[in-house]
Amino acid sequence: MWRTSAVKRLGVPSIVMSDGPNGLRFSPGQADEAKAGADFGDFISMVNERRSKASAVRVTEPATCFPTASSVGATWDPDAADAAGEAMGRESRLFGVSVLLGPGMNLRRTPLAGRSSEYYSEDPLLTAHLAAAVVRGLQGQGVGACIKHYAANNSEIERTSMDSVIEARALHDSYLRAFELVIEEAAPWVVMSSYNRFDGVNVAQNRRLLTEILRDLWGYDGVVVSDWHGITDRPASLRAGNDLDMPQSRNRVVALERALAEGEVSRDDLDVAVRRVLRLLERVEEGKAAAPLLGKAEAVFSSSHAVAERVAVQGTVLLHNDGVLPLSAVDGPNLLVLGQGAEEPVIQGFGSARMTPVHLDIPLAKLREQVGPQRVRFLPGIEREGGRSAVAAEQIRQAAAEADAAVVFAHTPQSAGGENADRKDLALDEGYDELIEQAAATGLPTIVVLTVPDAVSMPWLDRVSAVLAPFYAGQGMGGAVAKLLFGEVSPSGKLPTTFPRQAEDIPGYLTYPGEAGAHFYAEGPYPGYRAYHVRKQKPLFPFGFGLSYTTFAFSDLRVLTPMVSAGGALSCEVTVENTGPRDGSEVVQLYFTLPWANRPQAPQLAGFQKVHLAAGERRRVVLEAPASCLSLWDERRQRRALPPGPAELFVGNSSENLPLSATVDVQPTVPAWRPLRRDTEPAFVLENPLAREAVGSFAAERLGIDAGEADAVLQECARSFVNVFDTLANRFDLVLDERDVQEVVEAVEAREREQYPNVKP
Repeated sequence: MWRTSAVKRLGVPSIVMSDGPNGLRFSPGQADEAKAGADFGDFISMVNERRSKASAVRVTEPATCFPTASSVGATWDPDAADAAGEAMGRESRLFGVSVLLGPGMNLRRTPLAGRSSEYYSEDPLLTAHLAAAVVRGLQGQGVGACIKHYAANNSEIERTSMDSVIEARALHDSYLRAFELVIEEAAPWVVMSSYNRFDGVNVAQNRRLLTEILRDLWGYDGVVVSDWHGITDRPASLRAGNDLDMPQSRNRVVALERALAEGEVSRDDLDVAVRRVLRLLERVEEGKAAAPLLGKAEAVFSSSHAVAERVAVQGTVLLHNDGVLPLSAVDGPNLLVLGQGAEEPVIQGFGSARMTPVHLDIPLAKLREQVGPQRVRFLPGIEREGGRSAVAAEQIRQAAAEADAAVVFAHTPQSAGGENADRKDLALDEGYDELIEQAAATGLPTIVVLTVPDAVSMPWLDRVSAVLAPFYAGQGMGGAVAKLLFGEVSPSGKLPTTFPRQAEDIPGYLTYPGEAGAHFYAEGPYPGYRAYHVRKQKPLFPFGFGLSYTTFAFSDLRVLTPMVSAGGALSCEVTVENTGPRDGSEVVQLYFTLPWANRPQAPQLAGFQKVHLAAGERRRVVLEAPASCLSLWDERRQRRALPPGPAELFVGNSSENLPLSATVDVQPTVPAWRPLRRDTEPAFVLENPLAREAVGSFAAERLGIDAGEADAVLQECARSFVNVFDTLANRFDLVLDERDVQEVVEAVEAREREQYPNVKP
């Protein structure tokens, strides 16, 4: 179930893999060579498991529960992600795990997606930088990273059969882009194919994705492994480029043996996959030899907990604050703490990523440590009986008389969402909206702590004093929240996704989750914040947003590289000033637009940097991004390209607060004109100087006129909606030889390749 097969007669070892994008899910006996298929029932049960308590997990060895990707995404800090990856690598070595099945890095296309907590962001660049850091941290410990789920796995509804239907530029610029960047920047040892279909073909058997794009276009040389039981046709998957079928299935083994015997799969196909798996085993051995010394288990877990709490602090977003925060530990406010999550914290999602925390900070206990147990009163606030929920309004009113502030811990329904199940709406769990309303109605300053996987609706927002969102922040969440509420640290998290005002505002709402087995990505190349921008739609909270206990100002943007060209980099600098009374960290965000096609322009993230400034400190911050960050997919030429500029640059601290702007010239790697094809209309031929000259010469020869007259003829044909060759044939009663036409097209293509060679942006 969790290990590769050894070939003892040849000295080929097996390696153990483990779930664990936010901490090891390692079961007793997981490394044993048990009979294949014995764990299938447990596997299905585990995926569908739904329990609310953090400790209510099937029997797994305790390990550190790190913040999930949704929380790491909110750090906007690759150093924090690297530290988490390194710590997970150390714990993997403790358990003898050679490959960790993570990080997850699909885009969070909709906040309703069941596994949104396992993914970083709705933006591919932010996702890539954080995932690459986790991969480097893991593999620096000699543990292979397995990036997943490749590709377009953005919903859990009918997840093994739904066909993701995505236009080319959206596919390459958004849904594949993070995978491409991580492979380029961090060289993960393993890529996991996803369950869904793409182009009507199961991804695990999709040659276009697994070979033509992943290997031929991007140059990936590692192993492709299936998601567990994700292959239905083993011979087809092997030919497509899926090297390793997990877990072992006798049915699929026999199918492959039969295909080999009948010549449906060649020995060469098999040898290619075998070589890749053997190279993975070599990397594991090399990694073990190069890995730093490992301390005792107690020291490893202690260090990991400290990392988990630090990441949780950085990944907690302050969404709203009327001045009530930070609370004063010196004055010792009397707190009324509401919500079961204060006593039984919600720290992770459900499914194969769910694991047993080795330690658990209880938020209620941590708050009592801050001001003393006598100053904190706890009430669950919601009474549940016989499937019904009721808010204990009278209890709350009585307790409020002796309190100075209320802190409400709220979460989404624990019976919905997670692996194999999307959320049905953006609402909190039953009773929590009313609980928050009741707390606010007492007149107490009310602080809401949202332990949620992604965006939620907030009908009570204008009646509460503060909203703090740690998301699923792992076992250190309790300590992190207490430190932030009492101002030991100023919040610095930024939203990695957009919070819509209502579900109907989600960009893909009209075609989500799909029908008749197909899921059409109707928003095209405008996922997340890009769609809100082009539709001029104001979200509840924008991408990149997050408050602090201090304030920041941006000024004096200066571009240091007046021209950006392939292989180069974009560099600019800006002054950032902490204009408030406290030390704090700000994320400086760089966005760009480039004219491309005839579509609306939406700023896209090109780079970012998290900077810590003392109160009153002013600093020049340099933002750098490789030229490839400005590249877009050119479907006509089937490659990434730097389109003609200039590029507009914007700097600020969220996708909606970009006060500074500048321009930078771009040396394009593709021309602005359309390539000549057999069906190109005359107007587009006239815009293409190479095509204009070649077609003009073609017309001059056929009509017996000079070049100037031929060009005039083309201009007269400009309004024809029939392709240029048929327009000439019909207007002048010509009979064209299609071979001659094809020669013209190919000659123009050759001249264009000379002027614009296929260079990597």
